[in-house]
Amino acid sequence: MTQPPPVGEGDTIALHLGFLDHYRGVIEAKLTGLTEAELRSSRLPSGWSPLELLKHLVFMERRWLRWGFAGEQVDEPWGDSAADPDGRWSVGPDETLAELIARLHEGGATTRRLVSGVDPATPGAVGGRFGEANRPTLNWILFHVLQEYARHAGHLDVVRELADGVTGE
Repeated sequence: MTQPPPVGEGDTIALHLGFLDHYRGVIEAKLTGLTEAELRSSRLPSGWSPLELLKHLVFMERRWLRWGFAGEQVDEPWGDSAADPDGRWSVGPDETLAELIARLHEGGATTRRLVSGVDPATPGAVGGRFGEANRPTLNWILFHVLQEYARHAGHLDVVRELADGVTGE
């Protein structure tokens, strides 16, 4: 079940975190109930599967928050696309919906730990994803991650409706 977006929240960081929690729940709800074949195949000309999109979200949030904002050194920052930043998303035959959903929520907990109470104008750290020039602020990073979630939740809306007719958030 998804958490509703935080309607009365005035703190920018808490607002972003609440919406990210909401969209993680939406993503999970859209994927839950699809068969293994539906999770691993594509209904779209672009060719991505729902599991590939889920894995992309796991790595996308990790790239922007741990590697980007916090400047942590992470293994395989582009692990969703075979180490190619412009590559096609991929998922291994042993990767499961349950494992990737768990990683999605673990990433959310890490994001919350990294950014709670931090000034939204704080720039991303030097040394991970970013050099000294053009470091985005935490507010920008969180907004970008949120739009990625919302965009891909919309993609999954279409996939789910094509698969079994389920619609709505």
